[in-house]
Amino acid sequence: MRKALIVLHLSLFAGLVSLAQTSPSSSWKAKVAATMPLLGHRNWILIVDSAYPLQTSPGVETIETNAGELDVAESVLQSINSSIHVRPLIYMDAELPFVPDEDAPGASTYRLQIGKLLHGYPVESVPHDAMLANVDEAGKQFHVLVLKTDMAIPYTSVFIRLDCKYWSADAEKRLRAKMAEAPKPAQ
Repeated sequence: MRKALIVLHLSLFAGLVSLAQTSPSSSWKAKVAATMPLLGHRNWILIVDSAYPLQTSPGVETIETNAGELDVAESVLQSINSSIHVRPLIYMDAELPFVPDEDAPGASTYRLQIGKLLHGYPVESVPHDAMLANVDEAGKQFHVLVLKTDMAIPYTSVFIRLDCKYWSADAEKRLRAKMAEAPKPAQ
């Protein structure tokens, strides 16, 4: 029995060492690649700064990337754009334009860099607390993948709500209008 426990402990330790040796860069990218086919409209992917809180809603999964926020955002957007089924709806903290370099060195540079990266995407600004509440609520019903980065500037998180790529909001409105106009079945 004692021998079996020692072997079990050694096996567990070897497994932990193996996990610790896995490159953080490859592990988060692998997670995004494996998860992307499963995600759909109403799911979220967040690329967040290092102080973003660990949320406890059941659908919220947080992964430490040990990578730069811009690199993670670029990789995630490439993955979304390569998919056949989802497109990004992007939200950013409304506070970001007001963060001064005096209080957060590099904030102006980040704003320029993220602006270039997100050029061509509609981006909606929402207060940070409202975004946290939106993500918390979404996590009660849908999967939210949070990719934590090494960013040390506040209010820099990129919140991506996934939407259906092959079915537009206008198509949904037309469908609902037709359904409303259709004769109701007799009861």
